[in-house]
Amino acid sequence: MTARAPGLRERKKQRTRQTLSETAVRLFMEKGYDNVSVAEVAAAAEVSKPTLFRYFPSKEDLVLHQFADHEDEAARVVAGRGEGESPLAALRRHFLDGLRRRDPVTGLCDHPAVLAYQRLLYGTPQLVARLYGYQERSERALAQALGGTAVQARIAAGQIVATQRILAEENVRRIVAGEAADELEATAVSTAELGFQQLGEGIGRHFG
Repeated sequence: MTARAPGLRERKKQRTRQTLSETAVRLFMEKGYDNVSVAEVAAAAEVSKPTLFRYFPSKEDLVLHQFADHEDEAARVVAGRGEGESPLAALRRHFLDGLRRRDPVTGLCDHPAVLAYQRLLYGTPQLVARLYGYQERSERALAQALGGTAVQARIAAGQIVATQRILAEENVRRIVAGEAADELEATAVSTAELGFQQLGEGIGRHFG
């Protein structure tokens, strides 16, 4: 049974949400995160401040909502893996595929708009602090998908999420420093392979 397409009202809400986020990010990049108020974002997007807060509970969420789409990504990969494929193998395959596709989540993306967003994100302490909340929710969702004992699953999920975060941050660091994504790909792949190998050695007995 195919999923029903969103209705007109839902599509309008999605467009408003996207407009608010894009407007906020543009202003933050132009003027600096601390120099732009929520009221200014609302005015630029031509909505009221209460309307903005119906879509985004906080100023940080205007930037970080993009991560909400990825909160349960690892859990979905594990739940949707092929027959006979281990959770760790599925996550490794998915991450390597993301590197090939230049998925910004992997850090291996040198598109100017993505680089500007990453500079905003990692250069703003409030956003970095809030980002950890998204990662905690990702860990909880992944732990549930992994199953096993609660403690084993939580430890494994924490290690997996931390490894993928470190891999992405290293790719971002090198690209921001001037390396091109195409030139960095081979190194990014070998580093990812090493990361998942270490995960396999650590948690492979239960989830490898």
